Amino acid sequence: MKDTSVLITGGAGFIGSNLCEFFLENGFKVICLDNLATGFKSNMDGFMSHPFFKFIEGDIRDLQTCREAVKGVDYVLHQAALGSVPRSIKDPATTNEVNIGGFLNMLVAARDEGVKRFVYAASSSTYGDSETLPKVEDKIGKPLSPYAVTKYVDELYADVFSRTYGMECIGLRYFNVFGRRQSPKGAYAAVIPLFVKSLISHERPVINGDGEYSRDFTYIENVIQANYLAMTTTNTRAVNNVYNVAFGERTTLNQLFNYLREGLSGFDPAIGDISPVYGPFRAGDIPHSLASIDRARSLLGYDPKYSVKKGLQEAIKWYWDNLK
Repeated sequence: MKDTSVLITGGAGFIGSNLCEFFLENGFKVICLDNLATGFKSNMDGFMSHPFFKFIEGDIRDLQTCREAVKGVDYVLHQAALGSVPRSIKDPATTNEVNIGGFLNMLVAARDEGVKRFVYAASSSTYGDSETLPKVEDKIGKPLSPYAVTKYVDELYADVFSRTYGMECIGLRYFNVFGRRQSPKGAYAAVIPLFVKSLISHERPVINGDGEYSRDFTYIENVIQANYLAMTTTNTRAVNNVYNVAFGERTTLNQLFNYLREGLSGFDPAIGDISPVYGPFRAGDIPHSLASIDRARSLLGYDPKYSVKKGLQEAIKWYWDNLK
């Protein structure tokens, strides 16, 4: 794989940095493009000096930057985006600029460079108000947030670029990814690192609503596997498609809290006595999410190894060492 180069946009972020690390460990040349708006240089500490790694600090909203980043690249794993439903409700314009404008810039740059395949992070938020469980790729509802709109538009653009220009595109609809390097910092941090940070600090975490909303929490290792399979598959039927990336298991927020409390109390018994605080439901949130992963299994050979419990066993040790 020494001669195979991969551009990972958003490579200083949580998911992106894990992808950078994996592909470097497996002999690929890796270029990371990130503007460090939500990513951190510290996420790249372990491989910044790797001879096959190159970091470009730049913004996908600038087409010329995208063109420079894709020069000579074989594959693109596009992870760069402004995540978070609440952030998009507060500032829909910036979310749109990055997630649609930036995405289109990357597609154009990749098309003009003739990259072999464009794999991109899609989102389970695309299912919107559809109440069908489990979520199947072809059955979506109306979007419930500006963020969801942007991620759906990305899928439409990728499909059009496939049909019009013959590009190979694969979208991966991530479901509530968690794991090492997921930051609890900032107003829009994800639920797991937020809960962990509170518990480690002996504070009571706030659960939005009654805690019975459920999600298909997906450990980072499953996401890495899906990206690798999407990038390397030789199955022609697998290309120009979108896939759910999840474990296929539903966990309520109350269950999640109990798993985290139990795991962390092994390091600090006092954590076992902490109970959550219940707050109002959050705008734009869907009640339940559960993925069907049949399409990814059959077309990509996706075989996730980490349930939420198994993933948390690994993640909790990292959280304890790094979030204290």
